[in-house]
Amino acid sequence: MMEFKFTFLGTSAYDYSEKLKTEFQNSFDYDARRAAAGLLNGQYLIDCGFHCEESLRIAKVDTSKISDIFITHLHDDHCNFEFIEKVAKEKVAPLNVWVRHDAEVPKLANINWKRMAKKERYHLSDGTTIVGLYANHDESTWPQHLLFEKSGKRFLYACDGAWFLYDTYYALKDMKLSLLVLDCTCGDYEGEWRMAEHNSIPMIRLMLPSLKNWGTISDETEIYI
Repeated sequence: MMEFKFTFLGTSAYDYSEKLKTEFQNSFDYDARRAAAGLLNGQYLIDCGFHCEESLRIAKVDTSKISDIFITHLHDDHCNFEFIEKVAKEKVAPLNVWVRHDAEVPKLANINWKRMAKKERYHLSDGTTIVGLYANHDESTWPQHLLFEKSGKRFLYACDGAWFLYDTYYALKDMKLSLLVLDCTCGDYEGEWRMAEHNSIPMIRLMLPSLKNWGTISDETEIYI
């Protein structure tokens, strides 16, 4: 997958470990996961919650190289406005921050809010395109999944949102994704109350064969949960 290099900066949410404040302040560990975030191709930051600044420091990422931040939704484990403002202050040109078209966001200095209409394709400086697809999550946070494409490779970042909404599912027909990231917040538990906003392992087991028949994924698709 030469067109996309994705670095996980965190894979958790509110249930993060207290060990992050002690023995894992300066390192990554599977037993002390940070809030979900990722870095694409060294310049595109996807979400920026509680631990993003610390995660970038541990990963030795130069934040001045971040040109754009893409927000899946405005829950504070995925979006920290203070961090966004701090990154923007380091830059000469305004920092591009991409949100769903109807999101309510604060006025911040040196920020270029980029509002993404549903299923509209936007072009980035390196030839990558980005599409926002509505997600099944708390609607008051303006949730969306993010579909990146470059040179025929496609990457869908789908956190947080249970199953797929109708319009999103149809938009993904025959996409043959190179990389798919799904949340699995509900784990393998039965009776999980968040099933209308997050996925579980049984849900994903049901979804993947349908996604394959639908042409959304193929045998070559890399899938992470």
